[in-house]
Amino acid sequence: MPYDKVPTELNRAKAEQGRANAEDRRDVADRARDSAEEHRAAAESARAQAEQLRIFAEEARSLREQYREELELVRHERETLRHAAEDTRQAAEEARHATIAALAATAESLSTSLAQMQFLEDARSTLRQFKPKKGDVQ
Repeated sequence: MPYDKVPTELNRAKAEQGRANAEDRRDVADRARDSAEEHRAAAESARAQAEQLRIFAEEARSLREQYREELELVRHERETLRHAAEDTRQAAEEARHATIAALAATAESLSTSLAQMQFLEDARSTLRQFKPKKGDVQ
């Protein structure tokens, strides 16, 4: 009968060993599952970060385009102001020339008036010389 006990004891030991192996494998599988879940969570986080970066990049592109358009408007306005300043400068130059011409015409007119006044004064003086005086006989 001692032989009857051995196979049962041996079977019990093998079964215990199998249960221990199964428990070890279950632990390994649980760790692998936990690791896979961590990887999945990390991948999801990376995907969310990548999406956020894409959104930021799109916003940056949009702002860059907006600023480029505004800069172009400023350039056009500056060019328009430059043309207006040039036109103003030319108008001021023409006004200066017109003022000089008006002053020259005024000087000429005054010179002519002075010459006429001198002529009239000379004529009056000449007429006085020919006019008889009260004591003179005609």
